[in-house]
Amino acid sequence: MKPRLVLACLTTAAVVARARAEFDAIIHIGPSDMTVAEVIEAAAANQAQAILFTNTLPLDAAAIAALPDSVRVGATSSVGFDHIDVPAARARGLVVTNTPGVLDECTADHAMMLLLAAARRGAEYDRVMRRGWRYRIGQGELLGVRVTGKRIGILGMGRIGRAVARRARGFEMKVLYHGRSRLPPELEQGADYYPDFHRMLPHCDFLSVHAPGGAATDKMIDARALSLLPDGAVLVNAARGSLIDEDALFAALTSGKLFAAGLDVFRREPDYDLRFAGLDNVVLSPHIASASKETRDAMGFRALDNIAAVLAGRPAIDPLWKD
Repeated sequence: MKPRLVLACLTTAAVVARARAEFDAIIHIGPSDMTVAEVIEAAAANQAQAILFTNTLPLDAAAIAALPDSVRVGATSSVGFDHIDVPAARARGLVVTNTPGVLDECTADHAMMLLLAAARRGAEYDRVMRRGWRYRIGQGELLGVRVTGKRIGILGMGRIGRAVARRARGFEMKVLYHGRSRLPPELEQGADYYPDFHRMLPHCDFLSVHAPGGAATDKMIDARALSLLPDGAVLVNAARGSLIDEDALFAALTSGKLFAAGLDVFRREPDYDLRFAGLDNVVLSPHIASASKETRDAMGFRALDNIAAVLAGRPAIDPLWKD
């Protein structure tokens, strides 16, 4: 018999087809991803051995404790895993995995799109055209800020941060970065390392955020951090909404301290702070930076690879904890 899998999130046709071919798959059909209660019920009713989900499922200690003993592995189709209580999973003996590496390029593409659109007022230009245009725009109106040759600070120089740095160099930008440790020269590629995050900020015309979520980075971009940026800086966040104090960000955007922001993630999702929707100097997207067909297929396939390995008695490819 094929192992039983609860596919708890809406995903691509290719991932669904592979799940059906290789597993006895319980496929969720609905307008949104399964809730915790629905996952627990489906896993118990079918004695499922695996769950494939994404960051819409808060797999906290209570949810992990409520899963039937049959569940041996939970694979999140995401890089971030702050929605999973990893210590609770480890204590229960539940293998949990993520999908690193496969979404770096698309996420970096999206971050760069937000940076360019925020700097060059792309959303505003689009609205002008959709309203019909029909008037002359003077040379002193609707001015953006130049990107080429400017300085970009990157918070978090992991795989995605380094992919953003590669794109920034294509615009002749000077790359600065802060992370927990300095990269070796072959990865640093000439970027300037700042061990103190706040010391980097006064030198950043642009700040692109790529650090993980969690208690250690919660509201790392607060009023103090924003005040240290040069006047007229541009902020981009395609990482985690928890990294930013949104009240402080709103104040910086409305006071003119920041020229603009590009935001793909928010502290509350999908019920994000609607104040940002009313600002012309913000480009918004709905936590969708990895949303290309190629990348979402690759993420789902990597999650299935992890599940198959564990259920076959092999080590997980991308475990979130190791013995």
